[in-house]
Formats: sequence, structure tokens, C-alpha cells
Amino acid sequence: MINRKKIYNPSSQESVNERRIFGGNPTSIFELNKIKYQWAYNLWKVMLANSWFPEEVNMTQDKRDYSDGLTPEEKIGYDRALAQLIFMDSLQTNNLIDNVNPYVTSPEINLILVRQAFEEALHSQSYAVMVESISANTDEIYEMWRTDIQLRNKNDYIANVYEELAVNPTESTLLKAMFANQILEGIYFYSGFAFFYTLARSGKMLGSAQMIRFIQRDEVTHLLLFQNLINSLKKEMPHLFTKDLIDEVIEMFREAVRVESAWGDYITQGRILGLTSEIIHEYICYLADNRLTRVGLPALYNARHPIKWVDAFSSFNEQKTNFFEGNVTNYAKGSINFDDF
Repeated sequence: MINRKKIYNPSSQESVNERRIFGGNPTSIFELNKIKYQWAYNLWKVMLANSWFPEEVNMTQDKRDYSDGLTPEEKIGYDRALAQLIFMDSLQTNNLIDNVNPYVTSPEINLILVRQAFEEALHSQSYAVMVESISANTDEIYEMWRTDIQLRNKNDYIANVYEELAVNPTESTLLKAMFANQILEGIYFYSGFAFFYTLARSGKMLGSAQMIRFIQRDEVTHLLLFQNLINSLKKEMPHLFTKDLIDEVIEMFREAVRVESAWGDYITQGRILGLTSEIIHEYICYLADNRLTRVGLPALYNARHPIKWVDAFSSFNEQKTNFFEGNVTNYAKGSINFDDF
């Protein structure tokens, strides 16, 4: 079992070198002039530089596109993809604050977990802006997690891993929750984002795609956060990475690919140009391989990236013309690459 950290611990004499990701004895003072996990503090500064607000995105044309420009199948897919993103960011906001951060005992890592939770909440506001902009009945999308059995089953599967940590907080369940975060942030979110970029590629719902673009830039830092947590724990607590745990993690990824591939087919219905079942499955396999190899585990599928144009749609480059609006925008100060960490 692991214990929640004390929020005030004046008796602690823990030095910087004695800090641990979890299981430490922190004073709970944010003494940020002394850092053990430098990658965390570097990431904190990148996350601050990425600050943005949903109101920056013009959704006026999206309302017209949704009413008059989308096919019935595209409209259904948009609603389902949006409903899924709403659930996942809601889950993550609560999971980070209530389920993960209470056990993390490094102040510099506490800092970025709180920042990530803020960003997940900001994403929830972004989806509210999107729903309000396009839907005549906002409750229909917000209630979809209750009314759509496919979505409910998928959500239950995602939440179960986090719930295991909530009811049985151990070193093993916390580590599994970190791997589950790589699945949520790095497979489920990215798969959902691709749907919006596919619409934008055909000239539809450009404001929605721009909103997703901002959100995905945040998700890169979230992936790096947990990727670095896992890789740091390999050095700090190698005894946790047993064969049984790794086998369980591999099975989590296999099941995630199966669940997300089925969901991708469900939201596209085989009627969205550019997203066939084969492309969806291969893209999800590619994402799974990438997330596994980033934490030192073997690729399962050796899949190729079947929709590389998505990367161009999602990237921010210095003084690059914003293809959605034709304006020159500079977002370079917060730009980041996986290889930077």
C-alpha cells in the first residue's frame, strides 16, 4: 500500500537527493530553487508558454458548416467524437487531482500535475464552446455518455484502470495508472483528434480543428510528463517492473487497440472519406507502438503511420501561416518535441 502525502509536514528533513516520485517524505513546501527532476521543471516552463484560451478560436463558420455542410454521417461522427473527448478530459481532470497527485511526493512533479489538471479543465471548456457553437440541443451531446451504449462501454473500460488505483492504492496500481495515462492521452485522444482533422482537410469545421490543434499541443506535454515518470521510475524503483506487470501492461495496450479500433469504426460508419477501417486500425496500432517504445517496451504491431498528413495539421511552427485562418501566428515559444526530453 502507498500513503497519501501530508499537505504540511514540518518534521520532514528530506533532502533534494532523497526526493522520490512516490513514497517520499516531503515537507510539502515548493522549494523550486532545488530540483531533482530537472525534466519536470523544464516541462513546467513549456506548459506555461503554451497558455491559450478557447475564446481565441472563431467558431462562426463551424455553426454554418454543421448545419448545412456536413453529411448526416459526418454530423453523427462529429457528435460522437466530441462526446468521447468530453468524457476523457472530465475523467482526467478528476483522476490527476484526486487519484494520482496525492501520492506523488516530488514538488516539481506536483507542479506539472496541477498544471495538467488545469489544462484538462480548459479542454472541457473548449468542448463547451464547440458544443454551444454547433448544437441546437447541447444536452444531446453531453448526455451521450449515458445514452450511447457503445460510448458507455468504452468509457467503463477506460475508467476501470483508474478506479483500481482509487480503491486499492499500491505501488503497482499507481504505476499501471501511469501506463493507462499513456493509453488515454496517446491513443484515445489522438485517434479522436484525427476525425476532426479529416473534416478540416475537406474544408469543413475549421474552427473545431483549430481548437483541437491547441488541445493536442497540450497533450504532447501530458504524454511527456507520464513518459518521463515511467522512465524515471525504472531507474528509481526497478523492482516494480516485474514480468507480470509488463505482461499486464502489454495486454492493456492490446485491448486498447481493439477497443479504439472498434470505436473508430463506430464513429465513422465507413462513410468518412479518408478514414477507412484499415486506416483507422493501422493508425491506432502505430500510436500504440510509439507509446510503448517511448517507455522502453517492444512494439507490438510494427505499424506504419498511414495518415502522416495529420502531423502537419496538428503542428505549430514559428511564424507559420495558420492554414485555417490565413493569419500569421507565432506559437514557437511553447513548441516541443518528444526527443527534447
